[in-house]
Amino acid sequence: MTNRIRIGCALAFLLINVACGSEAPQQGSELASESLPEWEIDPTWPPTLPNDWILGDIRGMFIDDDDHLWVVHMPSSLTRQEIGAEMDPPIADCCFTAPPVLELDSEGNVLQAWGGPGEGYTWFDQEHGIYIDHNNFVWLGTSNGNHIMKFTRDGNHVLTIGTPGENKGSNDPGSLGGPANFFVEPSTNEIFVADGYRNKRVVVFDAATGEYIRHWGAYGQTPDDSYTYEYPVDPENPPQHYSTVHGIIGSDDGLVYVSDRRGNRIQVFTQDGEYLMERFVMPQTGGSGTGFSLGLSRDPDQNILYLIDGTNQRVWMLNRDDLEILGRFGKPGRQAGEFIRAHMVVLDSRGYLYTGEAGNGRRMQRFIRKTAS
Repeated sequence: MTNRIRIGCALAFLLINVACGSEAPQQGSELASESLPEWEIDPTWPPTLPNDWILGDIRGMFIDDDDHLWVVHMPSSLTRQEIGAEMDPPIADCCFTAPPVLELDSEGNVLQAWGGPGEGYTWFDQEHGIYIDHNNFVWLGTSNGNHIMKFTRDGNHVLTIGTPGENKGSNDPGSLGGPANFFVEPSTNEIFVADGYRNKRVVVFDAATGEYIRHWGAYGQTPDDSYTYEYPVDPENPPQHYSTVHGIIGSDDGLVYVSDRRGNRIQVFTQDGEYLMERFVMPQTGGSGTGFSLGLSRDPDQNILYLIDGTNQRVWMLNRDDLEILGRFGKPGRQAGEFIRAHMVVLDSRGYLYTGEAGNGRRMQRFIRKTAS
């Protein structure tokens, strides 16, 4: 751990240059070779959804142990024209809003779909984030609300953490503020939440009971909701608190990777919240920033950390050991393999990478790995 801290500090003065990156891998990395994956779009995927369903903003994606793709989208983002057949009276012969949660098999066929208001819980206005834990429970969150929910695989409500409509700030144990993404650590059954659209923290709960355990902000510090961000971000004078804690993922060796979306950075922690290192990615980027969502390669050491950048419309590949940028792919555009509002990235065990787009994109794409990682 100490070496990782030293590496992060020693490279601090290089952050701007390294973060800009290029299509080619950076020199000096043990992964900067033919082992770095190359990705090409799979134009045959996905298949057409059944029932004339259509998806809104793709707000969460997860690959389960069977290589099934779980997707949560935001129905409220769809326009009347897109769901014309659903209007009363209909204004077109297609289409209908897909249920918020879908499970797709390894070829993209819908196995089940569920979600929406129900008895005993408050559904979300803006769905965001999905995770299937080691006990086969499905976790969902929201970008504009104050709670996360736990369901069985077939959609039965189990637990709510946080209180809908109640936000008491980043240092309140029980309330949430825009929980965007999350993961569950199997060894402790703790859920780590990127509580970041309103709050500015990572917060940890008992995944069985919902009991608060701990939380931290940028650099492992106590969050400060009064902190004012200035843009563009200056890596030599880095913001001491988070802007939008958006992405979070846990590695098999017990590290926690957090992406600060408008802060244009990734930070790494132990599971206890000890800060280890950070990397800025295109720090001059304004608007919505670069630090959207994170994915990990499926090799035994999880050597590559993937970051999806919804402003520059890229997928960045970083060496997980020191966060050195190795390469990138993607560009803005509406054609296959291009992105409009790139939002989510996940990888399966068969060599596929999946992306989800929000905003005017509202689509899923699948990329094929040309070289092994």
